[in-house]
Amino acid sequence: MDKIELIQKMIEQDCTNAYAWYLLGLEYCEQGVESLALQAFSEALKYGDEALKNKIFVELGKLASKNQAEASPASRREANEGFEKIHSEKAEKDEDLQEAAAVPDNLISLKVIEGGKRIGNSLDQETPAVRFHDVGGLDNLKEIIRMKIVKPFINPGLFDRFRKKTGGGILLFGPPGCGKTYIAKATAGECNAKFIPVHITDILDPYLGMSSQNIKDIFANARAKKPCILFFDEIDTVGYNRSKLSSEHMRPIVDHLLAEIEGIDSSTDKLLIIGATNMPWDVDSAFKRPGRFDKTVFVPPPDEAARISIFKLKLAGRPVETIDYELLAKATELYSGADIDNVVEVATENVIHEILSSGKERPISMKDLSDAITSTKPSTIEWLRTIKNYVKYANQAGLYDDVERYLSKHKKILG
Repeated sequence: MDKIELIQKMIEQDCTNAYAWYLLGLEYCEQGVESLALQAFSEALKYGDEALKNKIFVELGKLASKNQAEASPASRREANEGFEKIHSEKAEKDEDLQEAAAVPDNLISLKVIEGGKRIGNSLDQETPAVRFHDVGGLDNLKEIIRMKIVKPFINPGLFDRFRKKTGGGILLFGPPGCGKTYIAKATAGECNAKFIPVHITDILDPYLGMSSQNIKDIFANARAKKPCILFFDEIDTVGYNRSKLSSEHMRPIVDHLLAEIEGIDSSTDKLLIIGATNMPWDVDSAFKRPGRFDKTVFVPPPDEAARISIFKLKLAGRPVETIDYELLAKATELYSGADIDNVVEVATENVIHEILSSGKERPISMKDLSDAITSTKPSTIEWLRTIKNYVKYANQAGLYDDVERYLSKHKKILG
């Protein structure tokens, strides 16, 4: 157990332990994770006595001096602003109290809510309560994830004996709305691991060099909280194929992300990276090699068993007549989970409109759902027809073999 994990356990037992927060800030300073160090020192200032506060101010001064010496002008401004904000916090509170006392009774005071990026611990989420049994169907995908991810996390001794690495990466691809994000959350729940979703807005920054620094901070934060799952949704936006890039500013971001996933001085032990994309052909080929995203998994539209589960879930709690879920599942071949949700919403909307027009209340019937299915089409067809060309002309490495088998089963529908 490293120092950070030990200190975090002390904080979990007593979140008002100022000295523990101070020690955590020192550890983050040593590792170079300045954003987390600043947050730890801020917490220590809330609960510490005067002697400890003086020590914290010394460390903050060192942090500010280091930023001014090494960082870009933009990051210097940010560090100075953060340092001044902590020092002036008490003074601002006193000013706010004085201003509040001076405001006339007939005026309404407004609160300013600052926007901006999520940083540091604000990316964290609790371990999801979702498990594999909450995900309908996709049994083959679940078994692949269990062997690749879940079992190494739960039985580390066996895998250590065979020197099998715990962690790594897995790339999920498939049509939109088929549950890639949901299966990632369920994976974190099965592993009893922290789940940290990363969006492009958490990475991109208008100032030169800051995007790479954001990637470094995200991975340092995840490694400090392992076992942990980092989930990159729409990874093609930050891992775009470098041969197709039109902007030279995106290339260093892709390079840094590759180095963090597997580089000379980086490790993904007990850290799982899950990427999800609708366009695997736009993801840089370096991500898809062993050691980074070891396994590339096709997430198809839900099968018949999964569609039955989704219909039951979406209709739960609504006034319905006797429903033949098997018949609905057979009538919605190639429908994604989002498409089925839309079918239920359309049927519900039509029933409510009829109730408002006639004044007679009634439940949702089988006919309402059948009519809604007739009026909609699966949104996955366009994606499947697009990838059909990649299967035919760009499958030399066997990346799309699972897709090819799926397409062969649905030739009649796709044409």
